[in-house]
Amino acid sequence: MPRIDLQDKSRGWQLYHKTVIGVTALILLLPIAATVIYAFSSSWGATILPDGLTTRWFEQLLSDPRFLAALGRSFFICLATLAFSTLLVLPAVFAVFYYFPKLKDLMEILIILPFAVPPVVSSVGLLQIYAGEPFVIVGTPWILVGTYFTITVPFMYRALANGLEGINLKDLIDAAHLLGANTFSAFMRCILPNLNRALLASLFLSFSFLMGEFVFANILVGTRYETLQIYLYTKRMTSGHLNAAIVATYFFLTLILTWAAMYLSRPKRERSQKAQ
Repeated sequence: MPRIDLQDKSRGWQLYHKTVIGVTALILLLPIAATVIYAFSSSWGATILPDGLTTRWFEQLLSDPRFLAALGRSFFICLATLAFSTLLVLPAVFAVFYYFPKLKDLMEILIILPFAVPPVVSSVGLLQIYAGEPFVIVGTPWILVGTYFTITVPFMYRALANGLEGINLKDLIDAAHLLGANTFSAFMRCILPNLNRALLASLFLSFSFLMGEFVFANILVGTRYETLQIYLYTKRMTSGHLNAAIVATYFFLTLILTWAAMYLSRPKRERSQKAQ
């Protein structure tokens, strides 16, 4: 039998894995790159490359007060939803894992319920409930905040649950109790710093999802409280270059915020070393 060179075999597997990762990254990045190039192109017709590059579409977009207002509304709804979700989901996850661990299996079922009902169906039910007295909030941002909260719960709960499963929760709390700290102080000083990355990951995953949400925003508020996606929908018949500029602007903002979150989530020592 020929002798098998384990080192050559390992190199072959590494090359295979790198090829798979490279092809996957190319497939994911190609549509984004094409959209960004189209947003900067003066015209792009039958040729494989654009005829010219320009910033005219971005200048037109950023000088539109309607776009800036829609972007501000989307940010307000997303940030309000994420703040509300953090204040409710974070203590709930801690309570389940520390006080009621037997409820973990039940919570795993409950958190997927928001995705069991299609958005169109749930929107019709919300319209019937909140379009009349005593809660007339259809057409206001508050109905979107409440609806988006149900969307963010699965993302936040699952990410925070994974973070708590990676630490010795009960041992850390018991050790803090022995040192004289109460449960709240132990959570804030010992547990929350260990959930920093999981919390930020859940927040920005939820933020990206909410910024692109259209069905609830279109049915529940529409143009009465125009968000970024509604603005994009109303501009769909004007110019493809302008639409690409809107998508590219949203992508750049999300990329900057994600980078900032990743940078701030690093320890101070690591950040100072990077700066040097």
